[in-house]
Amino acid sequence: MVTENKNSQRSDVTTPKGELTFNDKVIQKVIGYAIENVPGLLGVDGGFMANIKNKIVNSDNPVDGISVEVGKEQVAVDLNVIMAYGNNAHDIYKTLTEVITKQLTEITSLELVELNVEVIDIQTKSEFDADQVSLQDRVTDAGNTIKEKTTDGVNTVKETASKAKNDEDVRVV
Repeated sequence: MVTENKNSQRSDVTTPKGELTFNDKVIQKVIGYAIENVPGLLGVDGGFMANIKNKIVNSDNPVDGISVEVGKEQVAVDLNVIMAYGNNAHDIYKTLTEVITKQLTEITSLELVELNVEVIDIQTKSEFDADQVSLQDRVTDAGNTIKEKTTDGVNTVKETASKAKNDEDVRVV
């Protein structure tokens, strides 16, 4: 007995209604992660309030300083950047354009139609690193120093007490 297998394919298959959209923060994160390792770029400035927040507590917020306008198919981006002294701003801009375009296309299929980059500061790497120390870092460092000094003091007392215990001349009878 031969059984015939018929694939019932419907020719009237409809595409579901709806659309795919992205929250601005998603696009900001994609861009933030994309530009992390651009040579000559030290950082993106998040503005006055973000800078104050970052001076108080450590923050690795990848969206600070990234402004976006997201449409259905296109994205416009504004960045205020701090570049490393000794690098060419046009080279940094070109690299930013390339990496942002690539990541937006790969992850969201959105097209980068505008990239505005304002160089707001130029610093050496050591100046930038020194500027990144927050109040939280300073408090942690102070706490660690106190802990080390306390441990050293306790160890000294233990050593002195141990020597006195073993030395009969020092003991009071």
